[in-house]
Amino acid sequence: MRVAYHRYHLDSWQRQEERDTEMALLSMQKKNLNQPDDVATYGLIKKEEVVLDGVTVHRVTFDKGARWSNDLQPYAGTESCLLPHVAYVQSGRLHVVMNDGAEDEFGPNDIMMLPPGHDAWAVGDEPCVFIEFSAGGDYYSH
Repeated sequence: MRVAYHRYHLDSWQRQEERDTEMALLSMQKKNLNQPDDVATYGLIKKEEVVLDGVTVHRVTFDKGARWSNDLQPYAGTESCLLPHVAYVQSGRLHVVMNDGAEDEFGPNDIMMLPPGHDAWAVGDEPCVFIEFSAGGDYYSH
């Protein structure tokens, strides 16, 4: 199991190096999240997407009362979110609980890096809005 895990991460790093090289060869690009390429709504969670060569950017809004396990789990079909996330929290607060029991809360100007295996929900009376960067597109069909 450990060998397969190690091999997976080596392959992942090699793919990242290839993407980094590809991105270095591309021209300057500009898009605006106020004019997204795609918008998807999953219950109380909205994802606005722009796609550039080699990277996808989402503005994710967890409205008041939104929770991954209530709003996105039916689309993912998994017990917890199995996607990694790297994001900048623009406003509001997001509470995250990992499958191993670790938990934290993220707020404005926090950078979050979440490995697979978590649940998350908006905290308080305002939506949580974060900007997520990933190599690839949306993972849930809509």
